[in-house]
Amino acid sequence: MSFEFCSFSSGSSGNSYLVRSERTALLVDAGISGKKIFEGLEATGTDRDMVRGILITHEHSDHIRSLRIVTKKTPAALVCSNFATLKYIEDMVPEERRLTFDSGEDFEIGDIKIRSFRTSHDAAEPVGYSFFNGGRQISILTDTGYVSEEAFAEIKNADLLALEANHDVNVLQVCRYPYYVKRRIAGDKGHLSNEAAAECICRLIEEDDRERHILLSHLSKENNSPEMAEITIKNILEDAGVAGGSKVRLDVITRDCVSPVFEV
Repeated sequence: MSFEFCSFSSGSSGNSYLVRSERTALLVDAGISGKKIFEGLEATGTDRDMVRGILITHEHSDHIRSLRIVTKKTPAALVCSNFATLKYIEDMVPEERRLTFDSGEDFEIGDIKIRSFRTSHDAAEPVGYSFFNGGRQISILTDTGYVSEEAFAEIKNADLLALEANHDVNVLQVCRYPYYVKRRIAGDKGHLSNEAAAECICRLIEEDDRERHILLSHLSKENNSPEMAEITIKNILEDAGVAGGSKVRLDVITRDCVSPVFEV
């Protein structure tokens, strides 16, 4: 049985991911144009009628930009969010199309079990998600200033993990952004740096060096690059003595292109 993940876009300009089993397709966020989302579905061979859920992590525009039109054009999909986020999107979603949950609550759509978990970001009540099918787990943890114990406990058993590696700390310090923006990004309610992502991966390996696939996600256009993220993180893993022989497979999701379909 297949259980798959694909990124349609991942970054500050827009986010949308696909999680798919043999019978059920779910979108996580709709922060790019509807056209690009439907092109992503077509590129992955996913029929619109197969989309049963659109899960929202938080209300920022790079996560909900095309929610109204995507909801309209995926008639079998429920729009899923916690109650705090619903307040910001309820005018985009007909009442009969809503599935609202308490953060941390489990629910099911089709043959996929879903669990939300809290993240730390400057939004009403941001969450990440884990998805379960056939004894396998896919987790998405982006848009968070740090990895809390709750979040770490949720992702530590993921077979595939989309993990934020937003910026390089040194590049952020010297970039053209105003100071208050730099402070927001680097703060506890901002975004994970390459260095913080590496620390999280080190801890995952140290606690259980099992086979897992980690996709570095939500890279900044201005303050990071795929090459920088990968090199920085691999160097930190080597310095920590956990890289050699590790079973972790590491890849980088590019910001604005449909990724390969990764199978768990």
